[in-house]
Amino acid sequence: MIKVGIIGVGTVGTSVANILKDNADVISARAGRDIVVKSGVVKNLAKDRGLDITLTDNVDDILNDDEIDVVVELMGGVEEPFDVVKRALKSGKAVVTANKALLAYHRYELQEIAQDLPFEYEASVAGGIPIINALRDGLSANHIESMMGIMNGTCNYMMTKMTNEGVDYDAILKESQDLGYAEADPSFDVGGYDAAHKLLILASIAYGIDAKPEDILIEGIENVTQDDISFAKEFGYAIKLLGIAKKTGSEVELRVHACLIKKDEMIAKIDGVMNGISVVGDKVGETLYYGPGAGGDATASAVVANIIDIARSGKSTPMLGFDRPMEGDTLTLKPVEQIESKYYLRINVSDKAGVLARVTKLFEDNNISIETILQRPADNISANLLISTHVAVEKDVQKMIKDLEAQEFVHAQPVMIRIV
Repeated sequence: MIKVGIIGVGTVGTSVANILKDNADVISARAGRDIVVKSGVVKNLAKDRGLDITLTDNVDDILNDDEIDVVVELMGGVEEPFDVVKRALKSGKAVVTANKALLAYHRYELQEIAQDLPFEYEASVAGGIPIINALRDGLSANHIESMMGIMNGTCNYMMTKMTNEGVDYDAILKESQDLGYAEADPSFDVGGYDAAHKLLILASIAYGIDAKPEDILIEGIENVTQDDISFAKEFGYAIKLLGIAKKTGSEVELRVHACLIKKDEMIAKIDGVMNGISVVGDKVGETLYYGPGAGGDATASAVVANIIDIARSGKSTPMLGFDRPMEGDTLTLKPVEQIESKYYLRINVSDKAGVLARVTKLFEDNNISIETILQRPADNISANLLISTHVAVEKDVQKMIKDLEAQEFVHAQPVMIRIV
C-alpha cells in the first residue's frame, strides 16, 4: 500500500483525495497496489471539506510521519513550498507537485536534491494534458526543434470572446473575474507570467536551459484592442497569448507574448479555456497536445497519474529527464534583443498630410521593411496606422518604437504584437 500526504487541501487537493477514493478500483489495478490518502494539511481546520481523511494545520505532521510514502505539494508560492519539498525529499519521501512557480525558480536545485527519489510534476504545466511525460519520455529520441503553445486558459478565454463577440478587454476581464477564471489581481495571468513559468519548465526538459522568468521575454494581452483584432481578421490571423521555444543553431529563444498567428494553424483554432501545445521533433515532426489546462479534477487527474507511476516503479528517471548535459551542453539562451520575428504595430497619429511619409521613413531608418499598412480613423483629429513588417530584429523594432514616441504627431505609445 502507498500512503499519501497532501500539503494544501484546496480545490485540487480535495479532488486528488476524491479521485483516489472514487476510482480506487481502477487505480489499484493500474498501480499494482492500493493508494490511500492518510492525511492532509490545511490552513483553516474549521472549514468543512467533505473528506474522511485526517486534517492538520502543521506540515510536520506529514513530513515526520514515517508511514507516508508520497508527499503531494499543492501549497502555491515559491520559497515556503521549496523548503517543504526539500525537507520531504531529504526525509526519503517521494514528491508530486503541481506548483509551476516553485519549478520555474528551483527545478534544478530540486533535481539535485531528489537524485533517485521520485519527483513528479505533470500537473504543473497545462493541467490534465500529459505534456511533461510526452517530452520526457514519449519524445525522448528527438532533438526538440520548437515548442509553441497556449498555456493559460484565462487569456485564451478572453481573446476568444474578444475575437468572436467583439467584447472590449476591460469588459471581458471583469466577466472572467466574475466567472472565476481570473483572480481579483489578474496580472499573473494576463501579464503572461503564468505561461512563462510553464514554458521554462518545458524548456528545461527539452533543452536543459536553466533560465529564470527574469531572463526571458514576457508580455501579456493588456494592450490588445478591437482595432488589432480587426486587422488580424482582415489578413487571416488570430491573436493568441503563446509561449514559444525555438532552437536555432546553438541558441534557444524563450518568449511569452501575444501573437498574430495564421488562422489555419492548429494552435489558432484552440478556443475558450482550453490549452494546446505543439512540439516539433527532428524525427517525429509536429505533435499536438490539447485539453483542459486548469480546474480541480483535470489538474488532480495529472497528480494522481504521477502517484500511480511512483507506485508502479518505486523510483523515477531524473526529474528533468536527463542526467548529463543536453546537446553536449552547448545550448545557450538567445538574448531578447536578438530575437527575429515579423511585427504588427498600431500607431495613433495626427490625421494630416505628410505624417504617413514620416512614419515610413522611420521604419526605413531602422532597417525595417513594411509588408502591409492600413489607416483607420480614430477620432476627428487622429488616425490609427496598422502596419505589419517583414522579418526584423527585436532591437531595431524597439528602437523604432522609441523614435516614434518622440515624434510630435504620435499621440500615444505605439502598440506592438509579434507575428508567428
